[in-house]
Amino acid sequence: MDEKDLELLRILEENSRLSAKEIASMTALSAAEVEARIHALEDAQVIRKYTTVVNWELAGNGEVSAIIELKVSPERDYGYDRIAERLSRFRQVRTLRLMTGTYDLQLLVSGKNMQEVSRFVSEHVAQMDRIRETATHIIMKSYKENGNKLFSEQEPERLPYSF
Repeated sequence: MDEKDLELLRILEENSRLSAKEIASMTALSAAEVEARIHALEDAQVIRKYTTVVNWELAGNGEVSAIIELKVSPERDYGYDRIAERLSRFRQVRTLRLMTGTYDLQLLVSGKNMQEVSRFVSEHVAQMDRIRETATHIIMKSYKENGNKLFSEQEPERLPYSF
């Protein structure tokens, strides 16, 4: 992968709705080259999906999200991969990561309410073989998601001026 592809990826990560012509004006590439490179990156699965960042609080969704941390006993010859693959099948699991530190895996899950999230953890996650310990953190409010601020910046407050 060359520098031009990396530049394209950075631009698309920031705003995937830009047209090839708009991206071309930001780079040293023509619109046709931009399209060809994007198609090649999609074919190679470097670009996996285009998505939208939604402020669910403003949308009135009312769902609850939580971070679930897991201590896991890795499997011989497979490490954490098999348990991660099993966990990723659940619709409630939005993100799943292998981490360093006290816990091994981190899940971002969502549900209709705290009880649904709690039930998911107790009935599905904690019951799995190789899960030694869980810690659940309910997300109270998100201020930034995937590099995107979820609040509107207010103008700096002007201080009164007097002589």
